[in-house]
Amino acid sequence: MSEFLLELHSEEIPARMQGKAADDLKKLVTDRLKEAGLVFTDARAFVTPRRLALVVDGLPARQPDVSEEKKGPKVGAPEKALEGFMRANNLTSIDQAEVRETPKGDFYFLMNQIKGRATAEVLSDIIIETLKAFPWPKSMKWSRNSFRWVRPLHSILAIFDGQTLNGSFDFGTQQLTFGNKTRGHRFLAPDWFEVKNLDDYLHKLRLAKVLVDAEERRKLIAEQADKLCAAEGLVLKEDPGLLTEVAGLVEWPVVLMGKILDRFMSVPHEVLSTSMKEHQKYFSVLDKDGKLANRFVFAANTEAVDAGLTIIAGNERVLASRLSDAEFFWEQDKKHRLDSRITALKSIVFQAKLGTVADKMNRVQDLAGSLAEQTGCNPVYARRAAELAKADLSTGMVSEFPELQGIMGRYYALHDGESPLVAEAIADHYSPLGPSDRCPSAPISVAVALADKLDTLVGFFGINELPTGSKDPFALRRAALGVIRLITENNLRISLTQALKDSFGAYSGQLTEAEAATVNALMAFFADRLKVALKDQGVRHDLVTAVFELGDEDDLVRLLARVSALAELLETDDGENLLAAYRRAMNIVRIEEKKDKTAYDGSVDAALLQQPEEKALHEALEKASGEAVKALASEDFKVAMSALAGLRPPMDAFFDKVTVNDDDPSLRKNRLGLLSRVGVILGQVADFSRIEG
Repeated sequence: MSEFLLELHSEEIPARMQGKAADDLKKLVTDRLKEAGLVFTDARAFVTPRRLALVVDGLPARQPDVSEEKKGPKVGAPEKALEGFMRANNLTSIDQAEVRETPKGDFYFLMNQIKGRATAEVLSDIIIETLKAFPWPKSMKWSRNSFRWVRPLHSILAIFDGQTLNGSFDFGTQQLTFGNKTRGHRFLAPDWFEVKNLDDYLHKLRLAKVLVDAEERRKLIAEQADKLCAAEGLVLKEDPGLLTEVAGLVEWPVVLMGKILDRFMSVPHEVLSTSMKEHQKYFSVLDKDGKLANRFVFAANTEAVDAGLTIIAGNERVLASRLSDAEFFWEQDKKHRLDSRITALKSIVFQAKLGTVADKMNRVQDLAGSLAEQTGCNPVYARRAAELAKADLSTGMVSEFPELQGIMGRYYALHDGESPLVAEAIADHYSPLGPSDRCPSAPISVAVALADKLDTLVGFFGINELPTGSKDPFALRRAALGVIRLITENNLRISLTQALKDSFGAYSGQLTEAEAATVNALMAFFADRLKVALKDQGVRHDLVTAVFELGDEDDLVRLLARVSALAELLETDDGENLLAAYRRAMNIVRIEEKKDKTAYDGSVDAALLQQPEEKALHEALEKASGEAVKALASEDFKVAMSALAGLRPPMDAFFDKVTVNDDDPSLRKNRLGLLSRVGVILGQVADFSRIEG
């Protein structure tokens, strides 16, 4: 078993493309190996700014031989048909073929043995196929527009079992011949050198100032940065995404620390952090209190001869220029009150059919005001926060850094003397942005954030612009999950259906879909999103469906309490057996309804109950129904479920002793009604037919 090593050496690969590129290289090559019948034990991909590499271990020397069966003409077929079959398969006589009996008669069959190719030959073909099929999200044409690649390729290293593969990749006027050479760091060790295998490749590249493993670079940057910060009594601000990106910018990371000029520390710290991250890929540093310190950390892709002082000074100068721009926007924006910018929202289109951002926020004001009572806040503050929530869109700072929407609105509102509660609601109204994002808890923030998301959902569903498959251009799934988190994490007791209707009404006839259709579609959408949200918590999706299918539950807090109680019931033996008995009862009723061409609605004539077991079941059902209804009214779902659990013994006894399909038609009908009543009673707390397992 042998090792295959491939390296594609190029100009710099954009950092954000590197991870997927490594995965794509591995998949493209290994898929083709499997198609060729070449088994292997392991495959690993590596990526740096200037190279994509792959190693595949445990490959055989050759493809396995395979047998191919060919069916020929029927025995007795015309002579020309036989001659054509022999000619196509290099036969001198038809007797060289086997005669085999089939349902359609006797036919000639031929078994060809196809000898496997040498693995080295197959690998050469796979490399060329991979280069042609590589799915870069963005690429460039080069060599007289004859070939597409992310950046110009310099070399193709291809070694199998210690030997260089024969072959080359021809693209127009240029050709890259497969070789066994690569080169190290662009500046620190630019010379070419030969390698024999993966161990030799990794060792020599390390000597040539290249760390091939992206995770090793990532870990090294984090360790060096933490060490620098600890020496100053500071802490590196965690940013896994930035760390991964920076690891994709350097092949030989050397981490250094610079200083932010004191004059810039009066600019909001979110602005400083965003500018450093987006423009320069610098890490922010925090003091012991968690506040932004006047330091920054960056990774250089070279070794410095003066302990990095020249590099640090250069980066400090560049950062000063960047932060001067941010400082300018900050000072200019403060010259105009935030509420003076509301008029500018009339020129910003929210969606062509849904009007401008100003139109949207007028609707959100009304909805936030109506939600204020449920969230427990002052409706005047809620409306004011909604009025100002999007005003920062016309500021210079947000134009430069769109990711600071809301955050800058908070700063400008506080500068203008607005209530801190209003300012916080402006900052929070986009939240939560995802499952790991902080969920607002301040009542005004909750009201505005909820109103903003509901307006978006109702608007797009109301014009039939729905998510499809993996496509969700308006982030409606995220908005729905945000609504769910705002309600459930703040224990809000609101009617979601009514809130959707209120939002729909605020559109004043703009929407093309009917109110009922829009609300129903959104409730189904929320049900699906709720299943997704609860999946990570280990909650079964079928239990959510079982409660949602009741059709009258739109209080998400109450719904989750009911789902929790149902889950607890089904984890017990009584609950599990009750579910089995329910299914047995419903199967009997369904079969007999089909046979009788009639529906049994749970009506029972107590006078026709004869056997003790059917009387006991009827009595238990009525008792359980009364207890469940009373418990549901007080939202004591555990008691309601406990009442249902008590039905197991009488149901078991009924099935053991009572013949449902009695010869007496009236008894049979009454007993089917009794079994149907089981579904009616259990259906008061959940649709048990939706429960799986």
